[in-house]
Amino acid sequence: MKNTPTTIGVFFMRKERHVVGDQATTTGSIDSQSDPIKPVLRVFSYGGGTQSTAALVLAAQGKIDFSTFVYSNVGEKSEPDTLAYVRSIAVPYATRWGIDVQEIRRTSRDGSDSIELYDRVMSDHFKGVQLPMRLSSGAPARRHCTVDYKIRVLAKWQREHGASAANPAIVGLGISWDEIQRMRKSTDDATTIVYPLIDLRLTRQDCEGIIRDAGLPQPGKSSCFYCPFKTQAEWQRMRHERPDRFAEALVMEAHMDAKMVAEGEGHCTFHSKGPLLAITSEARQIAMLFEYEDSCESGYCMT
Repeated sequence: MKNTPTTIGVFFMRKERHVVGDQATTTGSIDSQSDPIKPVLRVFSYGGGTQSTAALVLAAQGKIDFSTFVYSNVGEKSEPDTLAYVRSIAVPYATRWGIDVQEIRRTSRDGSDSIELYDRVMSDHFKGVQLPMRLSSGAPARRHCTVDYKIRVLAKWQREHGASAANPAIVGLGISWDEIQRMRKSTDDATTIVYPLIDLRLTRQDCEGIIRDAGLPQPGKSSCFYCPFKTQAEWQRMRHERPDRFAEALVMEAHMDAKMVAEGEGHCTFHSKGPLLAITSEARQIAMLFEYEDSCESGYCMT
C-alpha cells in the first residue's frame, strides 16, 4: 500500500493574506514567512477533543492562522468515540469552512498500515506494556503510545510535506491557558510548536463556550478508552455507564499485569491506587471527589 495520508472531507485551498513588513502576500494552506522560495508548512495537531475542536472553530472564524488540521488515528478500537466525533462532526464543519482535515496512521516500512495500538498492547510479540501503567514501585511503565502513534506519525507526515531542519513546520497544539504547565519545546528539529489557545489566554471553559456558540456538540475527552491517565472517577463512570468497555479494560489490565510479572517487572495496574475492580467499588466514591486529575503532558493527546 502506498504510504499516503487518508483525507477525510474535501480539500480546499483557502486564500489568505499575510502581511510581512509593508508587503502583503496571498497563499493557500501553507504560507510563506521567512523564506519566499520554500513555504512554511503550518498544521494543527488535531486531537478531536475540546481544545483542538475550539481551535478548529477559531480557524474557521479566521482568528488563528491554520487551514490544515491533522488527526493521527491510533486505531479503530482505541478511540471509537473520538473517531465518531471527528468523522461525523468535525470534518463536515471543517469542509463547510474550507479547512482541510487529514486523518493519518502509523505505517510500516513497506508503507502498509502498522499494527494498531490496541493490538500492540495485547500482543506478546512486544516487550513491555506500551502504556504508562502503574508498576508495583509506583512509577509509570515506559510508554510507546503517544510517541509512536501520535508524535512520530505527525513528524513523518510533516517531512513528507516539505518540513525539514532548515524549513521546520509550524505545528499548533491544543493546550489551553489553564494547562500552561503542559507546554514544551519540540525535540524534532523539523518542528516548531506554537500554542494559539495560550496566546489568546483561552481556558478549557472558554473552549467549551466557543464550541457551543458555533452550534457544535461538545466532544468527549480525546484519549484511548483504556488510557492510564484516566481519573478514578472516570473509571467508575465507565464501569456504570459502559460496562462492556469496562470489561474490556479489565481483560487488558489482567493481560498486561501477567506480562509484566513474566518479564520480571512485578505487577502493574491502570491506576496508581490499585486494580480497576478495587478502585471502582462503591466504597471508593467519596475519595474520588478529591482526586487530582493527571494528564498526558505531550499535548498530542487529550486535546
